[in-house]
Amino acid sequence: MYLVTILGNLFIILAVTSDPHLHTPMYFFLSNLSLADISFVSTTIPKMIVNIQSHSRVISYTGCLTQMSTFILFGYMDCTLLTVMAYDRFVAICHPLHYMVIMNPRTCSCLVLVSFMVSLLDSQVHNVIVLQLPCIENVEISSFFCDPSQLLNLACSDILTNSIVRYIIGAMSGFLPTSGIFFSYYKILVSILSAPSSGGRYKAFSTCGSHLAVVCLFYGTALGEYLSSAVSQSPRKNVAASVMYSVVTPMLNPFIYSLRNKDIKRALWRLLSRTISS
Repeated sequence: MYLVTILGNLFIILAVTSDPHLHTPMYFFLSNLSLADISFVSTTIPKMIVNIQSHSRVISYTGCLTQMSTFILFGYMDCTLLTVMAYDRFVAICHPLHYMVIMNPRTCSCLVLVSFMVSLLDSQVHNVIVLQLPCIENVEISSFFCDPSQLLNLACSDILTNSIVRYIIGAMSGFLPTSGIFFSYYKILVSILSAPSSGGRYKAFSTCGSHLAVVCLFYGTALGEYLSSAVSQSPRKNVAASVMYSVVTPMLNPFIYSLRNKDIKRALWRLLSRTISS
């Protein structure tokens, strides 16, 4: 699954960068999402593979904090990039004549940079909270990586305060991106329903199908696991949800976007043809 994830997202990046027809804002954001997905799975899966091969489940305190920080960084960057991609679809459908003016290269680069900086801030906030927790060494985590929610559950004192802080951070981390997505799709839906022909409505909505599928898959598993970890008493269920959003979703993203997108399929075919012929 790790190799499929890496190769699938790498093919998306190579297809977008090698095909001039795909040098548009939508595919620029898609290539950045693929890069974030590669980084996201690479924070946890290689360590897990090493643990399986070495029959060891130990990670150092510094390594755990580093893994948690990078996991949150690229995980939240997925959230913000999905929000940016929803905004891109909103501009393309609701303001098509001004699309290239609004979504110019400088704006697109700034949106990606802001996504990274906000994600970095969120990861450091989690880091500061975990650093305040006592008795964090020589403990067992019921997951295959240093899950932030599991680390916060290990607090030896003031559990109520830490739970409140976790829910506040989770609500803010989830509320802001999802609000942007809901607002964008509300405007898109209003614009689609006001289209004069059913063909125009279908064409407009079909450009959002892949993005909607990825949003539902990612947010449904990530927020469900994050917010229910303090309530659920079943480590197995929490681990299953963690696998879904940290492994399965990044693996499926390239398939969702490529199978429903003729431009991506053509670019991938041209890329494979050039590779084979060379």
